[in-house]
Amino acid sequence: MSVSYRMPVLLWITEWGIWPSSENWRLYYKLRESYGDRQLLEDAPGHLFLEHETEDFASFLQLAIQNGWGGHIQPVAPYVTAFFSHDEYMDFYSNNKDILEELGKKLG
Repeated sequence: MSVSYRMPVLLWITEWGIWPSSENWRLYYKLRESYGDRQLLEDAPGHLFLEHETEDFASFLQLAIQNGWGGHIQPVAPYVTAFFSHDEYMDFYSNNKDILEELGKKLG
């Protein structure tokens, strides 16, 4: 089985405000507004990206990590999920050992 990122994925932000000096709220809300979404993060912490929006997902995830936030990455196909922490680490979860081994090889 191949690990693919070309599928709908939910990015759910669960931690923010821990490193305020690292947060770029203006950039975050400008990026969110580009989707026509003017909700506050605390009111709508989830972002659903469709399969053709992988670059947008990567941009939101990168900004979340740079902002020192934490959260969850949940693809529609539930064979692997991830948690990223404000403490600069990621954990991957799967019931399939082969997928975790493949991820380990790809991430070094």
